[in-house]
Formats: sequence, C-alpha cells, structure tokens
Amino acid sequence: MPLSIRLSKETEDRLSNLSREANVSQAKIIKDAVDNYLEDLEDYYKALKALERIKKGEKTYPASEIFKELGLE
Repeated sequence: MPLSIRLSKETEDRLSNLSREANVSQAKIIKDAVDNYLEDLEDYYKALKALERIKKGEKTYPASEIFKELGLE
C-alpha cells in the first residue's frame, strides 16, 4: 500500500545516511521500523489487557509451576 509521510530534515538526513551506510533502501528501513514498532505496540497493549485481568482477580501461575507441569525443569 503506498503511503506518504513527512519527515523532519534531521530524520530525512539520518534515514539517507543509514540507507547509504547499510546499503539498504530507505523504503526497507522504514518498512522494517514500522513493522517493529507495531509489533512492540501490540505487545504493550496485550500486556495492559493482561494486567487489567490480573487486577480483576484472574488467577496467575508462577513460571516454575508451568515449567514443572510441562516437564521443562
């Protein structure tokens, strides 16, 4: 999907320099950065939802108990 963004001069220069030094297209750098950011943000919101469930009383289990149950000790 084509997308248009505006970058500050500083960010544009950094992107250009990194692209040149790493011999990677600017588009690939931007795509990878967005993919990584979205993955991190998704994890963050999953963690927030889990925290809310815990605050509401959802039972939790220590990792050692889970490892033992799975035979991973």
